[in-house]
Amino acid sequence: MSKLSQHNPLIRQYIQQTGLDTVWQLDDHEIEREVQWLEHFLDEAVRPEVRWAYLVPELGEGGACSLFGQLADQPYDLTAILGGQKPETEQALQLLQLFCQAFETRTGMEWFGIYQARSNREQQTVLVKLAYYGAPSRAEFPLTPEFARMSNNSTVGLTGKARVINDIPEYLAQGGDYYTCDPKVLAEACLPLFDQSGRIVGIIDAEAFQKDVFNPAALALLIAICLMVPAYLPAAD
Repeated sequence: MSKLSQHNPLIRQYIQQTGLDTVWQLDDHEIEREVQWLEHFLDEAVRPEVRWAYLVPELGEGGACSLFGQLADQPYDLTAILGGQKPETEQALQLLQLFCQAFETRTGMEWFGIYQARSNREQQTVLVKLAYYGAPSRAEFPLTPEFARMSNNSTVGLTGKARVINDIPEYLAQGGDYYTCDPKVLAEACLPLFDQSGRIVGIIDAEAFQKDVFNPAALALLIAICLMVPAYLPAAD
């Protein structure tokens, strides 16, 4: 049994800290079971090949929005922002990719990514995508109030409050701001990652081409991932 499973207050604390308890009735025991399932998956799965670089969409004028369907000439290279291809960093990226594989195996949803808050070459604090599956998407999300006005990722990365949108077209129709990477996405859940001191150290982001997929069962798996992932993030300066 995992350490998390033995300490229910950690689970309840996360739910309350992220504001998920104000909307959802979440079962701590179900989250415990998902933690145990993830631990078993990590133990049994074959370590994947590390993806140090990946394709990204071309950014529009000013670098704010992605141009869907248009890929940049150069892939995004993680090496610089992670301080080189160190063995311990490679191991961390392998494990993070396994979390992505676990989510895909369990849900079949179309997109999932894990981001860490780090300083980029311009010494800006950003959320950088370390591991994912699905269509190419933006690599860095600035952690600024300005960018947060249109980005769930940046909003969650700044506030530590989860955002779950089960009907994006309806959300947009009601005047909600939304950063569109793929117009086929109809639902999204974005949850924060905290270190042991409670500091926000990243986010996870899940997207689906169907509405109303983020129910208590799906959120239990996402919360379990959020509770486990911070221990596997690469060391940051």
